[in-house]
Amino acid sequence: MHAFLSGFSLTISLILSIGAQNAFVLKQGIKKEHIFIICFICGLSDAVLIFLGVSGFGFLVEKFPSIETLARYGGFTFLFAYALKSFYSAYSMSHQLNPEGTAPKSLFKTVLLTIAFTWLNPHVYLDTVLLLGSFSTKFGDMAPLFGFGAMTGSFIFFFTLGYGARILAPLFKKPKSWKILEFIIGCIMLFLAIMLIV
Repeated sequence: MHAFLSGFSLTISLILSIGAQNAFVLKQGIKKEHIFIICFICGLSDAVLIFLGVSGFGFLVEKFPSIETLARYGGFTFLFAYALKSFYSAYSMSHQLNPEGTAPKSLFKTVLLTIAFTWLNPHVYLDTVLLLGSFSTKFGDMAPLFGFGAMTGSFIFFFTLGYGARILAPLFKKPKSWKILEFIIGCIMLFLAIMLIV
């Protein structure tokens, strides 16, 4: 259960941060345009990448045990830097959601745009394949459970974000709400970074 919850919480923390994909999901959710297919594509894409990360890293670590050490310290560096970025953003940046704008009306264009937001983002590979893959090695035989927790977290997040957008929209028009969110993300990332090497 610990492995599942770790995968779940780490994935939620990684995808909570402000980004183009989340803003797009929020905007579409507010407009109620093709939101189910958008959330499904985002969750499924993450699931595929998480599977590749968890299964691939397990195989590589068996062949080259030193990779685990490098991956853990690499993961620590990334998480620590991500935490600092979130703290800096919470302190100095002023974010707010602007749901207005032009979004494709057709399902086909919306699907293409969703795929682009997901697969053309280099951070998605860093987060899912490399970071989650390296973190999963800590759980040994329980790595698949960690991966399942991560996949579950992704699906729950995107569907909650998409369908809860109308409720969240007024709140996240306020820059202070983003600052609080960024601070919480920073705390979670810092905790996970320490946990990765302890």
